[in-house]
Amino acid sequence: MNEHRRSLLGMILPGPVEPLFPAPARRALDTELAALVNDPAMQLASLSVVALRAGQPVYEQSFGRRFIGGGARPDRPATPDTLYRVASISKLMTALGLMRLVEAGRLQLDADVSGYLGFSLRNPHFPGQPITLRALLTHTSSLRDEGGYAWPLATTLQEVLVPGAPLYGGGRMWSGEAAPGAYFTYCNLGWGVIGTAMERVCGERFDLLMVRLLLQPLGLAAGYNPSALPPAALERLATLYRKRATDTDTWNAEGPWIAQVDDYDAGAPAAPAGIATYVPGTNATAFSPTGGLRISARDLGVVMRMLLGGGIHGGVQGASRLFARATLEHMFARHWSLDAAGGNGDSMHGLFHAWGLGNAQFPDRAGMALVDGGGFDAVGHLGDAYGLRSVFVLDRARGNGMIVLAGGSTHDPARQKGRYSALARFEERILTALYRHAIVGQQAPA
Repeated sequence: MNEHRRSLLGMILPGPVEPLFPAPARRALDTELAALVNDPAMQLASLSVVALRAGQPVYEQSFGRRFIGGGARPDRPATPDTLYRVASISKLMTALGLMRLVEAGRLQLDADVSGYLGFSLRNPHFPGQPITLRALLTHTSSLRDEGGYAWPLATTLQEVLVPGAPLYGGGRMWSGEAAPGAYFTYCNLGWGVIGTAMERVCGERFDLLMVRLLLQPLGLAAGYNPSALPPAALERLATLYRKRATDTDTWNAEGPWIAQVDDYDAGAPAAPAGIATYVPGTNATAFSPTGGLRISARDLGVVMRMLLGGGIHGGVQGASRLFARATLEHMFARHWSLDAAGGNGDSMHGLFHAWGLGNAQFPDRAGMALVDGGGFDAVGHLGDAYGLRSVFVLDRARGNGMIVLAGGSTHDPARQKGRYSALARFEERILTALYRHAIVGQQAPA
């Protein structure tokens, strides 16, 4: 899995990076980000970032600790190749795997997904309207998360999603008001359906399928199944933290860091129960196509450079095409936009205004901008789970991009809202610092 690959900067750039990002500017950005990580108003457990300018990586850095021993065990610092459970950025990576199958003719975006699943998937309130992969990718399928979105491998999705099936319950996973294709509601469950369809068509477990389709061709030490990570990658995996134990607890910024997920200091992760007898194509949710990818900021930078390069991976020597340019153009085209009255979707308090196939879109307009003062018209994905906040965004027209992986916070990010976007204030500050220093080359104002 290319464990000993040189750094992102040294691997991709043919010479020194100094002309692209002079040392004084680099030091200034280091200082600003370190201050943000240690800000008493919102201290972060760890932070890894990457910035690309005009298609070239110009900055990568890490701060804080990927493991916090609390005095009982040694702390371990975060590094650029620290892996994180990147939450919903995983959805974008799953979509890339799906689009490889679409290119190969194995799947069709507008076909009834029932044919791929092997059972009829229909909203019982709108039984005459098929559900397609396009609707799932754009969160307009009419599925909802109220009935859950992850089950053990021994449970099949058919047992959950089909009316009258053993685990169907009251059918809370179906909207009774919006037909498929009519209304945007962010839905994790849809990605479990996507992963399961991918499995059944290929006859492979989702985690292994994603290695074959995306991770291995890009040379990435990453995966959706932590128990299958190579030992060297597992050693670099970050534990995610918050300063509260559960979602219902009160935040205590003066208290200890509390591990939320991926604390494997006492032993390696166990494989999902039932994996030895699992039948691919029955329930991919256990591998979390929606949020379970473990990957580093550095390796996400490899993915981003491939996307900015129109689907080509690698340098002049040994370059290979992973996607047709037309596939990426269609994937990142705008397939849904919030109407003026908000009658065609739930923006989640202003977070989502536009959507592609498996990617959020952030038009460079007031209330939607990702950097202070604008200038960065972006597509990509955000993530938020188990204390982690993540951002993977690229300006395809200009070839610029930013990746932010924050491994936990002392305070509730929802209580420190951004000034010009729906992001948390600390996310705005990190993105603006990266943009001004590494991409634009300006100093942030005092």
